[in-house]
This record gives sequence, C-alpha cells and structure tokens, in this order.
Amino acid sequence: MKKVLSVVLVFVSVWAIAQEPLDGAYVKTVSAEKKEIPYDFVREADVFWQKRIWRMIDVNLKMNLPFKYEQEPLVKIIHDLATVGELTVYDPGVIDADQFKAVLSVEAVKAIGAKEDSSLQINPETFEEEWVKVKEEFDPLKITKFRIKEDWIFNENTSTLICRIIGIAPVMPSTDESGVSIGDKTLYWVYYPDLRPVLARKEVYNPKNDAVRLSWEDLFEARMFESVIYKESNVFHRNIADYAQGVDGVLEADRIKQTMFEWEHDLWSY
Repeated sequence: MKKVLSVVLVFVSVWAIAQEPLDGAYVKTVSAEKKEIPYDFVREADVFWQKRIWRMIDVNLKMNLPFKYEQEPLVKIIHDLATVGELTVYDPGVIDADQFKAVLSVEAVKAIGAKEDSSLQINPETFEEEWVKVKEEFDPLKITKFRIKEDWIFNENTSTLICRIIGIAPVMPSTDESGVSIGDKTLYWVYYPDLRPVLARKEVYNPKNDAVRLSWEDLFEARMFESVIYKESNVFHRNIADYAQGVDGVLEADRIKQTMFEWEHDLWSY
C-alpha cells in the first residue's frame, strides 16, 4: 500500500510540474530529496589530538567562484532562512561571538544591509525636482568573504584525522558615512550543524558538468574551496593579524597548516 501511495505521489508531483514550462530536458528531483550524510559518532576517549582553526574564504578566488553563483548564492540561502526565523543566527558584536551564545533577533537580521535614503528626482508629470524615498534591500552579491570555524580531530579508534565545521559567518566590506572603507563586517554567525540539512538540498554550480550538481554540503565536506587560516587556538585568543602583518601573516598561516600536515604525517613514520 505504501509503495502504491509513493508511486501516486511521484506521478502527481511530476504531473503538476508538467503543467508549467519545463526549464530543461527532464525533471530534476534528486537534489530536493537529498539528505545530509550523518557524521560518525566520536567518543571523547578516542580523541587523541584536536586543533581548532578559523579560516577565511575569499569568494573572488578562482576555486571559490561557486560562492558567487548569482542564481542562488550561499548567503541568500542563509539570509532567507534567518529573516523568517527558520534558522537561528548569532550576534557578531559580542565577545566570543563564534561560541553561539547571543542570538540575533529576526528584526535585526532584516535590518542588515537594508536602509532608506532620499534622492532628488524629476517628476515625469510636473517636470519638477522632488525628493523621493528609496529603499535599499540586502544585496547578496556584496558578500565577499566567509569565516569558517572548524575542529580538526584525530580519532585513535579509527586512526583518522577528521574535520568538523562548527560555524560559518558571511562577511561584507564596511564603509563609514563618507564612503571610506573601514574593513570587513561580519553579518552574523551560524551554527553549521543546523544548516547542514538545508545545504544538502541546495545545488552548487558545477562548471564541468551540468548533469552532476553537487550540494553545498558536498562542497564543504569535500573541502572544495580555497581558504586562508587567520587564527588558531592560542592562550591569548589572538588572530594572526594581531601579531604578524603582511607577508609575515601569510607565512604564519602557512606554518600552522604545515605543522598540522607534519603532525599527521609523523604518525605514520616508522
């Protein structure tokens, strides 16, 4: 009975879709039905080594171009859920914001990137100048970076080094009232495990094959992005930029990455 019911539901859904023009040669249903891959359970007793890392993803880098896919960029997926209260986001303006303690209200999320301004325009009927209110909405294309908080864990029970993303935060350039750049602004932090079920159903643009569209979860879990380490867990809770600038900061980020690589490599050296 259940099998017959499922067949009927599929037929009805395909029939409903067929009533509208089909943008393609066939109906795509795999992505909409996809679910996130469950993580393996990790016992605290099996964690032999752990390192917390913070990364910055620059969407302008060639490998990160899927983040700029205008049809449905990653930040639009996140922001749309947050503005209707279906996803909890956290205030970036508090101390240790990436520890997910201070919840950002839906009203505050809606106010991000939205503002009202007035511009002088000519009335097409009277041909006179008049001030007109212009409302600016949140623009996903203004997001230039993403912060990633992750834990690297060596599980001695399975002898594997695994990475678990803990949080993600969209970042956009910030300017003062005169339009001068004053650095980057973090919009909010998102607890990544809460986002995984949604990302598993959202496609990422694949420049090599339109028939094989990976999900956003596939992209993150397969580490198909380029990033730069800007912080590691340390006693002073400092970013790399707080003690190393310019080329020294780049070399420090490379040193952290190389140290992690050598640590894993040395486990298998005889």
